[in-house]
Amino acid sequence: MNLTGIYLGLFTFGAIGLGFLWVIKLEYYVGAHVAKLVGAVGIVVSLTSLFVPGFFASAVVGILGGTIFWGATELPDQEKRVAAGMFKKNPGKITPGGSQ
Repeated sequence: MNLTGIYLGLFTFGAIGLGFLWVIKLEYYVGAHVAKLVGAVGIVVSLTSLFVPGFFASAVVGILGGTIFWGATELPDQEKRVAAGMFKKNPGKITPGGSQ
């Protein structure tokens, strides 16, 4: 029996779940203006999976990279959800323009 698929599925499930949390926290403390940087990190991590030896480790790194990239696409949407009152706004967060 090969459990690799089950393990990778569980890892993906956990990565997506943690992705929801870090997107909320990153938008709260930093803001959505870092979405392009986060997206670039996701691409770099995904490309790194090409050079990781072994199927399982390469798959884990690729899943992480994809999850990070997907989170970058969710940051602007999270900012909209905060503006709509669905999530708490950070009153002390400094925006890129320098205003709070």
